[in-house]
Amino acid sequence: MNRLVCADRRRMGRGREEAQHLGHIHAQWSASELVAPPISLAQLHMVWKSKSCIVWFLCLRCVGYSIDRDTGDVAADQYHHYKEDVKLMHDMGLDAYRFSIAWSRLIPDGRGAVNPKGLEYYNSLIDELLRYGIQPHVTIYHFDLPQALQDEYNGLLSPRIIDDFTAYADVCFRSFGDRVKHWITVNEPNIEPIGGYDQGYLPPRRCSYPFGLGVTCTHGNSTTEPYAVAHHLLLAHASAVSLYRRKYQGEQGGRIGLTLLAWWYEPATQKPEDVEAAARANDFSLGWFMHPLVYGDYPPVMKRNVGARLPSLTARDSAMVRGSLDFVGINQYGAILVEADLGQLDRDLRDYYGDMATNFVTVPFESTVTRNQQVPRLGLRNHEAPWALSKLLEHLQTHYGNPPVMIHENGAGHEPDPSGGFLYDDEFRAHFLRVYVEAALASVRNGSDLRGYFVWSFMDVFEFLFSYRFRFGLYGVDFAADNRTRYARRSARWYAGFLRGGGGDLTPAAAASVSTRTHGSTYSE
Repeated sequence: MNRLVCADRRRMGRGREEAQHLGHIHAQWSASELVAPPISLAQLHMVWKSKSCIVWFLCLRCVGYSIDRDTGDVAADQYHHYKEDVKLMHDMGLDAYRFSIAWSRLIPDGRGAVNPKGLEYYNSLIDELLRYGIQPHVTIYHFDLPQALQDEYNGLLSPRIIDDFTAYADVCFRSFGDRVKHWITVNEPNIEPIGGYDQGYLPPRRCSYPFGLGVTCTHGNSTTEPYAVAHHLLLAHASAVSLYRRKYQGEQGGRIGLTLLAWWYEPATQKPEDVEAAARANDFSLGWFMHPLVYGDYPPVMKRNVGARLPSLTARDSAMVRGSLDFVGINQYGAILVEADLGQLDRDLRDYYGDMATNFVTVPFESTVTRNQQVPRLGLRNHEAPWALSKLLEHLQTHYGNPPVMIHENGAGHEPDPSGGFLYDDEFRAHFLRVYVEAALASVRNGSDLRGYFVWSFMDVFEFLFSYRFRFGLYGVDFAADNRTRYARRSARWYAGFLRGGGGDLTPAAAASVSTRTHGSTYSE
């Protein structure tokens, strides 16, 4: 993949001034891996007496579901360490932090009574962030559907989810909106339908033969369910935005949007059919949601290829969906090279990828079989492609009216040292951040309305599917230690230097404020 040469100090210094146009350059811990569901921090499960299951809770207890059979029951234990962690963010120089609220931790049954322990925790976290001048960017839903709603009416497969989600969002706006000024309704609604209802590698693991990815498909319909689920997520988002604008935005003054996973699809060759295939893939992935959000309907190529299996947006739906975002969040990790495979359209039985009619030639994801469970796997250090971010931001300019953009995830990972040691010198990650920040600043100079940049991730977390096998943190976490010790990697020190105006070189002040090893401690509420 293409690689940008790292800018010199003088150029990065100018970039630091231009970075003010971004509004925020941050590090973040994702929602579900931060404070929300038992998948990542089961200290929530252990501490909060009023609790209920989410769909991930059960799936992580399926034999062989995640690498190493871990359940994430403790993970980084942020419930007890949030004050310490917020202090680390402040010392690094961050001015914003993205996390999620877990639906079942706030409303255990999915609707009805609010859990006071959950309310207390999120209030405490938000207040602590603001005490240090760090703005909370809050995701309302991050793959963590309450199991009660899944059991009652099949969750996202039912249009009933729209009203229940809107009522849950109402509780969030009412409880935290006086302090939260950046809301994300749904994280990656263009991924959950595929993973959970087409290929079956995400909860609730629905799929139909022959489309399951390393799973035996016993229930589901891969040809129709992904589109129904995405449709309901789109309408749930728009309904929550409508409520926020009508009831809260005028008084609270916040902004609201959603976050999409956005690989950049690049043609493998310059043959016309491959160029068309890349455009088609971008429409199926990014355009699946951006097109209705901007224009009020699904992309024409999706309507043509999917046909009657794609739900229709009524005139009322279209009016509610169109314009229902103040910004769009983007999770961007690299590029996928594609070539045309129009023969897939001749098959009577097609899933989402068959409808896309492309073949992936090179991908940032590898495929690995672990205990008879095939799951997508990051190519970790081999997916650096800042040019993909540049092309994606240009695409948003030219195709979708240049909306305000927040890069909500961007980062590089590694596998733990097999000897059990800790990786401190992650120069590859510092380089990754340098070239991506430079690409982001170049896009701003070229007219992109880019408002913010978040690094994935602030510290190591329990990764969906991949357990503790993959580490993305600027800070490492000793998951074997009872107090979950945090330690700064080289990338954390580089990032602190950049944020403090050092052009990416660590300044003495930054070195003093970001220690090479921070010892964790326990906080009880």
